[in-house]
Amino acid sequence: MNLKKITKTALAGLLAAALAAGLAGCGKSGADSAKSADGKKIVTVAHTNYYVPYDYVNEQGESDGFEVAVMKEVAKKLPQYEFKFVPTSDDDLLIGVESGKYTVGTKGIWITDARKKKYVFPKNNIGASVIGLAIRKDTADKIKDLKTFAQFSGKLVPIAPQDARYMVIDEYNKENPDNQIKLTSSEAFQVADAYSWVLEGRYDGYLDVELSYKNNIAKEDAPYHQFDDKMAYVRYKGIPTYPIFNKKEQAFADDYDKAIEELRAEGKIAELEQKYFGESLSDYLK
Repeated sequence: MNLKKITKTALAGLLAAALAAGLAGCGKSGADSAKSADGKKIVTVAHTNYYVPYDYVNEQGESDGFEVAVMKEVAKKLPQYEFKFVPTSDDDLLIGVESGKYTVGTKGIWITDARKKKYVFPKNNIGASVIGLAIRKDTADKIKDLKTFAQFSGKLVPIAPQDARYMVIDEYNKENPDNQIKLTSSEAFQVADAYSWVLEGRYDGYLDVELSYKNNIAKEDAPYHQFDDKMAYVRYKGIPTYPIFNKKEQAFADDYDKAIEELRAEGKIAELEQKYFGESLSDYLK
């Protein structure tokens, strides 16, 4: 008997088995394999840690915000799952949900064609955000909405084509072929530049999410609060926001949809909107 040959054969077999096991493990995401002690599927809900009042970490170090609160209500409706909330950065959330590190992520996300290729979007939105124009105060008597902005000049700060805001203006232009806004594409730039360009008269409007405008300009401790006395904000409409699910989580997304429909019918979503926003942003979707 050739012991050396047997040893080599056994070693090769062990290596092959280890490789197969490793490949099998790579085929499963953390969301696929995680189970609680009582056999429930653990779902990790990633959320941004700073986007007040949508998703953030409060002073007690807890996951908080409107979308987090809605997902906690969804958890109550779905006792077959164990929810774990993970605050993180924008990039980690997006990459993590796509890879399966997280089951679902929420950060005030809008639907785009590019995102639909990477994630499962549920049928029902979780909330809404309001979008509009940051303009100069000396034009506020003439610019009341997108139509009057187009009539005034239509000179909009360029938007990157991959930005969801580009789609908003593109849709407006398709609906208003005789009163269009000048939609030009650009690479990324500092938001301070956009506000400065409007103030300088290089452009007459910057399409901005209202919450961003408040956080950047309107609040007394905002980084560009020095622009507040020269700028104004005009609301356009509400954009539905959605959680994004890993591509393997269609069944969980379906369960989410059922829970959201119940919560909306019970008035819980409206209640949480009043708590976190002081108004119903969903009304701007109608």
